[in-house]
Amino acid sequence: MIENVVPDGELVAVRARAAAERAVCPACGTRSSRVHSRYVRRLADSAVSGRPVLIELQVRRFRCGQRSCRQATFAEQVDGLTVRHGRRSTGLQRVLERVAVMLAGRPGARLSQALAAGVSRSTLLRLIRRLPEPETSTPRVLGVDDFALRKGHNYGTILIDIETHQPIDVLPDRTTSTVARWLAEHPGVEVICRDRSTAYAEAGRLGAPNAIHVADRWHIWPNLAEAVEKTVVQHRALLREPHDPSTARVAGDMENANLEPPPPTGPRTTGRLSDRVREQHVAVHALLDQGVGLRTIARQLGLARNTVRRYAHVTSADELLVGRWTGRTSILDPYKPYLHQRWADGCTVARRLFEEVRERGYTGGESVVKKYVAKLRENFPHDPPRKAPSVRDVTSWLTRHPDRLTDDQALQLKAILTRRPALDRTSHHVRAFAELMNDRQGEHLDQWITSVQADDLPALHTFVTGLSQDLDAVVAGLSLRYSSGAVEGHNNKIKMLKRQMFGRANFDLLRKRVLLTARGRS
Repeated sequence: MIENVVPDGELVAVRARAAAERAVCPACGTRSSRVHSRYVRRLADSAVSGRPVLIELQVRRFRCGQRSCRQATFAEQVDGLTVRHGRRSTGLQRVLERVAVMLAGRPGARLSQALAAGVSRSTLLRLIRRLPEPETSTPRVLGVDDFALRKGHNYGTILIDIETHQPIDVLPDRTTSTVARWLAEHPGVEVICRDRSTAYAEAGRLGAPNAIHVADRWHIWPNLAEAVEKTVVQHRALLREPHDPSTARVAGDMENANLEPPPPTGPRTTGRLSDRVREQHVAVHALLDQGVGLRTIARQLGLARNTVRRYAHVTSADELLVGRWTGRTSILDPYKPYLHQRWADGCTVARRLFEEVRERGYTGGESVVKKYVAKLRENFPHDPPRKAPSVRDVTSWLTRHPDRLTDDQALQLKAILTRRPALDRTSHHVRAFAELMNDRQGEHLDQWITSVQADDLPALHTFVTGLSQDLDAVVAGLSLRYSSGAVEGHNNKIKMLKRQMFGRANFDLLRKRVLLTARGRS
């Protein structure tokens, strides 16, 4: 019964008392109405409008009327509000348990502060430890896979019910003895879906000798993709398209083209050089009319004596401006054929072309090369060559469904397979294996292995050898509908939960969180 609600600063205090006439002894179950004493319990409750709530609850201690009961007195509990020795209401306790399961220590502590129910990370971890173990049953179809506790060092094993896609258990390592012991303690497993690890295969034979082993298709296909990648690596030098003979024709066209502007038909009439020549010609002839000698004119005008002599021998400046800058050779002329060839090959960067011709003896400046490259870019626009596909690209094209390739990818792959018969044969084997896997035709695997062994494809031979070592499980994996692909989704969930844990010492907490989150406790 609530008596009053008193705001106390940032805190809301709720004063209440228990109103039941009788209470049940927790030891013997006898009802009693004999009150021994009263006291006040203080319980933290869920926040109201962002303000923490404290319940000051007056409870009674009763005497047990059963003489044989080992408990003389007991405190009453309020259903849905209190538990024995609890300092939080059951509602707040459930909220914090969910926060602990979802976020664990430090992240959960930060969220509890935002909920105005701040607790430490250690408190949240203790709440996880106190939660009861979730009930599990032995699955008929079991999925087994490993996950990294510390990548490259420590690995655990996750067990999945393939039919319900729910985790059954998490083991601290991936050794044969640990998995075999679990299988022996949980009889009833009829089918084991696993990768082709020898440790899990041996554990299944020891712990569940009558179970059918199914090599997981999710793992078989990446194994095949690895073999295909090794084959592509052997032929990586021929992935680029062969040299296009049209580049030589383009270089020849560039040699025959005249990139220089046509010579002027008459004297220049504008421009800085033209104006200077005309001014100097007038000045020289003005001094000559005054009877001044050529040497004196050169000294007064600051010109060379030969320049003054040329001005003196012509009657008009136009005679000096006609054809003055035409027909002159360039320091770049000996290197232009090389520039044309490199341009036709696809190199259009002026800086790179300058460095290449400088290594071949060019002594001029970079600006001369830049100006010439600008003329080439204007007269011979160049489409950049298509980048050669990488090993990863070609491997992806070979292992992908043809309908999922773009038109350009399909054309590139067709050209590569035409140039390299070994990759063409690899492509046929991959397509045939994909049909076996998709159509559940595991009984035809022997024929596929025979056809691969007849070809000179070392990487695929290695893959086939691995299949032969676990042939029954592979045939079952290609025939039955079971697959442990769902395990990978739980592996990703484990990675997320593991980021919030610290070190191998918290494995038990990680295991409990995986099982609780899978059963909706969070």
